[in-house]
Amino acid sequence: MVNDKNPPALSIVHPICCGLDVHKREISACVIETLGDGTIRNHIKQFGTFTDELVRLRNWLCDLECPIVAMESTGVYWRPVHNVLEGYVEVVLVNARHIKNVPGRKTDIEDSRWLAGLLRHGLVRASFIPPKDVRQWRELVRLRRAYVETLADFKRRTQKLFECANIKIDSVASDLFGQTGRNLMKLLTQQDSISLEDVKNCAKGQLIGKADELFRSIQGFFESHHRFLLAGLLETIENLEKQVNILQDRLTEITSEQNEVVKKLDEIPGIDQYSARAILSEIGPTLDSFPTAQQLCSWAGVCPGNNESAGKRHSGKSPVKKHPLKTLLVDVAWAAVKKKDSYYRAKYHRLKARRGPKKAILAIAHRILKAIYAIIKFGTSYKELGEHYLDRQTRARKLAKIRIEARQLGYNLVPA
Repeated sequence: MVNDKNPPALSIVHPICCGLDVHKREISACVIETLGDGTIRNHIKQFGTFTDELVRLRNWLCDLECPIVAMESTGVYWRPVHNVLEGYVEVVLVNARHIKNVPGRKTDIEDSRWLAGLLRHGLVRASFIPPKDVRQWRELVRLRRAYVETLADFKRRTQKLFECANIKIDSVASDLFGQTGRNLMKLLTQQDSISLEDVKNCAKGQLIGKADELFRSIQGFFESHHRFLLAGLLETIENLEKQVNILQDRLTEITSEQNEVVKKLDEIPGIDQYSARAILSEIGPTLDSFPTAQQLCSWAGVCPGNNESAGKRHSGKSPVKKHPLKTLLVDVAWAAVKKKDSYYRAKYHRLKARRGPKKAILAIAHRILKAIYAIIKFGTSYKELGEHYLDRQTRARKLAKIRIEARQLGYNLVPA
């Protein structure tokens, strides 16, 4: 316990606050208490990370009547601490990049003291921590995305295996994992010799007329080694597809109360039922932590940053490099610009001509997120402006400019 004279340079926002330096096995805590005469008292203690130790930490904070705690967002190590402290004290999660300490004074105790000092004067910016139910939605969505990416990887491995064995099914069928492709792959794992009649029985849809070409495509060097590898790949792909469907059904079940909002979000081009629920899992169904749409867009990283020095503006790249919501919105934007007679399609092609496709698609993601904000925050419905909305705006601006020029020359512009 240390008493220091309070420096009067900065105003005190939190008279009693705590800073936590969280690691995998140990937590350093520093509570700063401002006394009535202006002096400060530091309470420093270290705890383990087992649940009983975290409960001791919580009781210690409650005994000191500490209402707010700040800690770094170090991986997932902050989550056990948040699980115990949630509902008892206010938890401020801080980006470690924003609170760098002075070099040469780096110890666990000093880090906790430094963090508590910043929190005391209100110099830390809290990260968004959604409610418990929204965090559960988020875990389902991110796990499903990981399964989908792994599934795509195994499909590419299957295609590579076929190339090595001179099997060219994907040169005939546009989708190797369509019904016809799957039937042929199962046939390859079950039989050594395949006849033309077997291939005809496997062909479905438009590929029925290409049975001869399909038969030629499987005449390669497919040996028992390739058959063993293909069987394992197909089994893994089927298991992953099953898990993806299970996670999607579970997400639909636990977000059933948000069906009305999901239905409104589904009206936006590029957004379907699943992507609407995935977006809700990232930002929540209320948006109480985001007073304006601009703050939400900045948090998601879909708007440019500011970089000005000595009156010169440099490249304003967004400081948010990777964000799950940003990735999701870009996927949605690519689907939105493919819809004919839509505002997003027209806006994308105009921006693409001047700024390139990548910046243009990020701008469309920005506009989609602003529409999502209005729908969730104010309960409005999506209104499609149409492909010619921008043309009408351009025409109105040109007419206004021509009228001003005509009036300056002493003429009055009237419609023909």
